[in-house]
Amino acid sequence: MTTIDILKQARAAWPALQAADTDRKNAALNAMADAILDNAGDILAANQLDVDAAREYISAVMLDRLRLTGDRVRAMADGIREVAALPDPVGAVIARVQRPNGLVIERTRVAMGVIAIIYESRPNVTSDAAALALKAGSACVLRGGKEAFNSANAIVAALQQGLESVGLPAALVQLVQDTTRQSAADLMKAVGLVDLLIPRGGAGLISAVTKEAKVPCIQTGTGICHVYVDRDADQAMALDIIDNAKTSRPSVCNAEEVLLVHRSIAAEFLPKLKERLVDARAAKGLTPVELRLDPEAAAVIPGTPAGERDFDTEFLDYILAVKVVGGVDEAIAHIAKHSTGHSEAVVSRNAAVLDAFAQGVDSAAVYLNCSTRFTDGGEFGLGCEMGISTQKLHARGPMGLEELTTYKYIVKGNGQIR
Repeated sequence: MTTIDILKQARAAWPALQAADTDRKNAALNAMADAILDNAGDILAANQLDVDAAREYISAVMLDRLRLTGDRVRAMADGIREVAALPDPVGAVIARVQRPNGLVIERTRVAMGVIAIIYESRPNVTSDAAALALKAGSACVLRGGKEAFNSANAIVAALQQGLESVGLPAALVQLVQDTTRQSAADLMKAVGLVDLLIPRGGAGLISAVTKEAKVPCIQTGTGICHVYVDRDADQAMALDIIDNAKTSRPSVCNAEEVLLVHRSIAAEFLPKLKERLVDARAAKGLTPVELRLDPEAAAVIPGTPAGERDFDTEFLDYILAVKVVGGVDEAIAHIAKHSTGHSEAVVSRNAAVLDAFAQGVDSAAVYLNCSTRFTDGGEFGLGCEMGISTQKLHARGPMGLEELTTYKYIVKGNGQIR
């Protein structure tokens, strides 16, 4: 079946979802979660095919991103149930005004229609995206990467089984079978069939969609995330935050890629950093972090000299670019020049520094004395997320149910004419 055929099926199935009330949508979501668990064996077997095929050409970090386990499959089901438990955004009245002539004007949330998602090698995105789209009242067409195709196919089969068990069309959640660039191009140009396109992946994918899409799209950006350690920082806290932001899961977009350290504490703090991220990890048999150092940092601790592009790279690996700066203003300026607008953090006990950073950094999420790893739909109470938007219209940051709806005006009158 072609990509266009799949989109037409999704469009034809959408009215059945429009007619479904909240209880029926929630029943469908819970049935989808049940089906994920019931088919866990098939999903894990399909994932093993993907992992075995990818082992030769992707890094260990990215392989972990691709791999499913029993716990990760259960987490997918839990994520769907969390979405079911959230309030239904469709039909909510956002604003209401009564005009002097008696007209009542209500701005009301409505579903998008057909949402298409282009994503890469994280199988859990398949269930997250489908659950969010369905609860937000939209049909969902998924186009995954070839590395995770078998996994996504098995997950979608389970989700469709859940839909059909409550009498909703399987076509409300579909996976594009063509993993070539042509299918992505088809989605980008499917005017009239795609109401919203969401690319979720690396810089190359985002750039291609931005340049070529003819349908409305929301960019979910790459994450060149920064942590700035101020001279007034609690250094033990800073080390904990940096360790978490860099090493807890380096393959995700909210992982730290750049560290900025105030010049007045560099000689004291950088050796502690090396001990924590390099020496202590190696002693425990963990992958040490490669520190790519600007000249000032390299004068304090050994590491790899930072290259020209190291402060503009989303490493998605155990690599951290490190730069010494003169203060919060220089840190803000560096972030403005090099950030992708995703997530940035400051560690300081100085209220004026915290306020300056919060006001001066123009990113989707700004953290004061906590890790960038919290930029996540689940952590923000959204159940799960469709992605992290780094643009400013119409959504920004983790995209949950509200960000997957639009609105229309419902105007109530009693014979008024103009």
